[in-house]
Amino acid sequence: MKAPIALTLGDPAGIGPELAVAAWQAMRDTGPVFFWLGDPLLLNDAIPFRLIEKPEDAAETFPDALPVIPITCPVNVTPGQPTSENASAVIESIERAVSYVQEGRAGGVTTNPIAKHILAAAGFAYPGHTEFLAALCHTIGREVMMLASPQLKVVPVTIHISLRQALENLTTDRIIAVARATHTALRRDFGLTSPRLAIAGLNPHAGEEGLMGTEEQTIIGPAIARLKNEGLCVSGPFPPDTMFSATARPKYDVAICMYHDQALIPLKTLDMAEGVNVTLGLPIIRTSPDHGTAFDIASPVGRSTGRADPSSLLAALRLADFMSQHRRGDGQ
Repeated sequence: MKAPIALTLGDPAGIGPELAVAAWQAMRDTGPVFFWLGDPLLLNDAIPFRLIEKPEDAAETFPDALPVIPITCPVNVTPGQPTSENASAVIESIERAVSYVQEGRAGGVTTNPIAKHILAAAGFAYPGHTEFLAALCHTIGREVMMLASPQLKVVPVTIHISLRQALENLTTDRIIAVARATHTALRRDFGLTSPRLAIAGLNPHAGEEGLMGTEEQTIIGPAIARLKNEGLCVSGPFPPDTMFSATARPKYDVAICMYHDQALIPLKTLDMAEGVNVTLGLPIIRTSPDHGTAFDIASPVGRSTGRADPSSLLAALRLADFMSQHRRGDGQ
């Protein structure tokens, strides 16, 4: 029997609870099976749900009711009005989801969106999910963020830091580490026997042979050479303004980009609805919808305005299940 996916609470004042309900309604007959770690009061009896004590109970419950492992919010939740007083519930939901996967009782974690500034106000010490998950898994520094959609997969070498800091932190060794982690994940969790990695340049026209910057020659080029020597299928550096075109994308499986927006702008432009955030480099599988908390459109469960699109969450749950099967050796 496949292990269920653990879906976290996210910020309770955002669209997470509403999307959890929509996901169960869409998947109850087809799967994949998931359980929600959240406050049952947020569901407002909009759908049938059942409190469960352990992940192993999710499969039997799922066709008839949303399985819920209860996580109580300390204060009442008003949609669209987040408060740091509920940060403890948000954090507990993530911690318990991770522990279930580590114990082999869940196949992966899909995280609903959090509000980083709300958690920071409560003393949360991490820039976001990615770094927190690495700490929980004792793999700090090895976490790698991938954004995946049916049209494109991208991996930024530097993530949640300013552009100035990204330029300072970009090194040959970091590019190599990110590329290795990506190569491993594509083979193990996506079933690609020989992943093709396209490496983006940093400067306009990929530096134009040093006329517009030398990082391609001094930092990126040496990384590509070393990766090729290791037997990885890598190419580049490519000019970032052309490598995401319709004719270029079929020539590679993933684009390794130098900084956050270089990777995320093309992905979100091409496929915001079904984009999925995947954390590589961890001993667990983690996916997340590629959007935020959307406080401006959050509404009480059962009184939905219909503006919260569950497409990305559905894609994230399906991808977590797909990756879990490949990691367990059940993928086709």
